[in-house]
Amino acid sequence: MTETAKEIFEKYQVRKTKKQKSKFIEFAKIKAEELSYEVKVEKGYLGARNIVVGDVESAKVVYTAHYDTCAVLPFPNFITPRNFGIYLLYQLLLTLGFCAVAFGIGFGLGFLGGLIDIPGKVTFWIAYVINFILICSVFAGPANKNTANDNTSGVITLFSIMEKLPEEQRNKVAFVFFDLEEAGLFGSIGFASKHNREMKNKPLINFDCVSDGDNILFAIRRDAAKLSTKLTDAFPESERFKVHALTKGVFYPSDQANFPLGIGVAALKSTRGGTLYMNRIHTVRDTVFEEENIEFLTDGAVRLTEIL
Repeated sequence: MTETAKEIFEKYQVRKTKKQKSKFIEFAKIKAEELSYEVKVEKGYLGARNIVVGDVESAKVVYTAHYDTCAVLPFPNFITPRNFGIYLLYQLLLTLGFCAVAFGIGFGLGFLGGLIDIPGKVTFWIAYVINFILICSVFAGPANKNTANDNTSGVITLFSIMEKLPEEQRNKVAFVFFDLEEAGLFGSIGFASKHNREMKNKPLINFDCVSDGDNILFAIRRDAAKLSTKLTDAFPESERFKVHALTKGVFYPSDQANFPLGIGVAALKSTRGGTLYMNRIHTVRDTVFEEENIEFLTDGAVRLTEIL
């Protein structure tokens, strides 16, 4: 593990509150400036602060990752990028689980209110407030202290690329650390709006959850399909990694969705039947950080930069 990666794990793995994000922003600025990159912080929707390294306008490619971290949850965000039906079913089951909890709380309070003579309106509002708190906890609950895959892995990948890029190639690249991805992609929405002209015909490679799994997915938006060959040339399969560069039949919910030439990168596991999936994220079990994944993606990004 690089010294930068060690420092991030030890001091900046949790980036959820304004104070935590401010400390990380200062760290990112110092690291980037040590490598002679220009750095600025752009403000966006809902107080988002995106860290922009390099010149977006002159760059041939933009590498991105979200740096904000999520609330800890008792259940993982389970994603199956090639099986939207499974993903949708899982989200539906979670919704039904919330409804079941809401019903249970409402029923329990109603029963208790009847025993101790509490008015029905009071028990209703108590149940409503409790359920509102449960729903808000998905976004605003206590920070997950284990964020190895989501998205400390993407953050470290960006720093790794910055460090490994030859100096003569650095003017071809910009890096963006997005804020508020977990709240609804607000950081990248604001960046896309501000840089609409520059990003119209420019590839954006977004690293989100890339350290847990040996199936490397490139979820390529339709308008970026012409880059498929360059991606497979830059990121060749190996004995360790299988590469899936897909333009159809793939769904990956992350920041690249806001850009015409957006490409989302993720590491996935596979069932015996070949279903690609991601688990553990958003829970205390998000502790897997395979250094080989970061090395593979870093070397590929350096090659891609040279190709473009």
